[in-house]
Amino acid sequence: MAARILLARHGQTAWSLSGRHTGRTDIPLLDEGRRGAKLLGERLRQAPWSGLADAEIRTSPLSRASETCALAGFGERAEEWDALMEFDYGAYEGMTPAQIKADRPDWFIWRDGVPGGESLAQVSARADEAIAWARSADRDVLFFAHGHILRAIGARWLGEDIAFAARVRLAPTSVSVLGWAYGLPAIEVWNDTAHLAD
Repeated sequence: MAARILLARHGQTAWSLSGRHTGRTDIPLLDEGRRGAKLLGERLRQAPWSGLADAEIRTSPLSRASETCALAGFGERAEEWDALMEFDYGAYEGMTPAQIKADRPDWFIWRDGVPGGESLAQVSARADEAIAWARSADRDVLFFAHGHILRAIGARWLGEDIAFAARVRLAPTSVSVLGWAYGLPAIEVWNDTAHLAD
């Protein structure tokens, strides 16, 4: 079983900054996002991670994640994996929660899903696929991906329904660590952005 699973969210984009749902639209990193990716790489080269020399690394193929991976210094070691792509938001792609709620005041993505996109069951299945692969490894793994799919992985790692992902937010260029406590899946670190502090 994997010793640790590290989750790295991509750097800041114009759409993440404005709160727009960014699923499969390939939005580039802002300069702030590129800077954050480099700082994340510096952080992962320090203790306790020390560059994760033996880790298996996978990244979403979307450029905001793969560029974050490359700028952090892991691009040459990473394999692109569609399972790590962001939630397909369908008709809600590019919209903010406020815009959606203008038509659906009680809308809650982790309960109601999205029209014309991926179902919550499909997102949950992709999270389970990523976890199953990670658990089959005998060394650390590092995923570079997106806010909602990484939150879903965190929820499913704990054995919770995907709706639990609503309770675990992730900032751009954050790092989180999933591990074990008393033989059970546990969160060791969540939404750590200390490397971004000035």
